[in-house]
Amino acid sequence: MEREIRILADGAAIAKRAAQEFVRAAVAAVSARGSFNVALAGGSTPKALYSLLVNDPALRSQVPWDKTHLFFGDERHVPPDHPDSNFRMATEAMISKSPLKPEQVTRIKAENPDADQAALEYEKSLRDYFKLRDGDYPHFDLVLVGMGNEGHTLSLFPGTKALHADGRIVVRNWVGKLFTDRITLTAPAASNSAEILFMVTGADKAPALKAVLEGPFEPDQLPAQSLQPKNGKLLWLVDAAAGSMLTSGIRE
Repeated sequence: MEREIRILADGAAIAKRAAQEFVRAAVAAVSARGSFNVALAGGSTPKALYSLLVNDPALRSQVPWDKTHLFFGDERHVPPDHPDSNFRMATEAMISKSPLKPEQVTRIKAENPDADQAALEYEKSLRDYFKLRDGDYPHFDLVLVGMGNEGHTLSLFPGTKALHADGRIVVRNWVGKLFTDRITLTAPAASNSAEILFMVTGADKAPALKAVLEGPFEPDQLPAQSLQPKNGKLLWLVDAAAGSMLTSGIRE
């Protein structure tokens, strides 16, 4: 695994660098296999990234839209038009302004009152799209993720059952501190990707980020540590505030 840590000025700089990385990964994937499969993240920095991809003419013209398929790393247990929906955010920021057709977007149908069922449906969608055999994980070209100030990523929170969902691609995860279900890719599923791109901003993330990147391997406490692409690239783009405690990383 190739790990790279870049410390940038702020969220805007991260979004710009992430957009360049998105384009690079897309072009490489299409050149190698004829398609680009990416799992999107929720959050404010990804939102800025999505806006750049459709609104910046240079970036927009480089994205192989017709060969791109969008998925989601996780979702809140809400309908697609709900303000908390990751799908709604991505639709408003990028999908509705892009040339993507509806069949190029596979969302998590989190409006299902049964979150377990929603997780199983999304897992089946991934199995069908990637033509998986039992025991296989999908192979995303790029998985976009963030990190919470307690070290969670996707909807993999410290001490939750999803951290030990062996063999599953997608699971319902009850998050007690938020009193809600989430639907999330499991760590092994996300880790079977060509690249995982973390985007982390804010001073409140600094202690957890230092622990994740420079502390002992304790993924039950710090689930962000469990995302390790075995044969791929792990890229951390963090702002100066989040990266203030780090001794490693390239400061730009």
